[in-house]
Formats: sequence, structure tokens, C-alpha cells
Amino acid sequence: MLVGQLASGAFSATPRGMTKLTTHVLDTSAGVPAAGVKIFLQKDGQCLAQTCTNQDGRCDHPLLENFASGTYELMFMIGEYFDARGIDSPFLREIIIRCDLTAGQSYHVPLLTSPWAYSTYRGS
Repeated sequence: MLVGQLASGAFSATPRGMTKLTTHVLDTSAGVPAAGVKIFLQKDGQCLAQTCTNQDGRCDHPLLENFASGTYELMFMIGEYFDARGIDSPFLREIIIRCDLTAGQSYHVPLLTSPWAYSTYRGS
């Protein structure tokens, strides 16, 4: 079953009861999606998932579905991304975002980054 129409007027394709964690990465220094960024998801020191962003700077699948409440870490290997493009990134190598997730809720955690800075927020 589908959740149905959201307040925004869009339709959700997420089955009822399914929650997920998603992300995407934007390279703000070039104004483009950051394709090829390696991402690791960890909880309590254990790697739960690893993936790489596609040409749209997104992951092809949710990082996590139907998860337990707890503290999770997203690790973005951003230094490797800039190195592969021949861009000097002496400041940022790995970006770790540690967040508390609550079971039953979905989360979208975007990363906006350049070789010198980054920003994140809880998206929709």
C-alpha cells in the first residue's frame, strides 16, 4: 500500500510503515551534484552500509530502512572526491555526520560541500 498524497501535493511511493535514511551530496564549489562520493553508514562502530553517489549526487537506494532508534554516523569520503577531480582539498578529508534517528521516522540528510567547508540539515 502507498502512503498517498503528502501535504505538498506529491505522492509518496514508500509503503506504509517503511522508514528510511537517504542522503545526497552537492559540490557547492562547482555548483554540481557530487558524483562518486563514497559513503559509509555506521552504528556503534559497525559498518551497516557503504555506497557511492550516482551522477545526480544521490544514492541509488536508501542507506537504511526500518531501523531502530539510535545514534548513527554517515561518513563521506570527500577528500577522495576532490582528489579525483584534481582539486586540492587540504582541509577536509572525511566528513562525519553523527545524528540521532528515531524509529518510525524517515530522514534525508543532504551534504553541501566544497574543499573548505560543508553544511548539512534534515531535509524531507
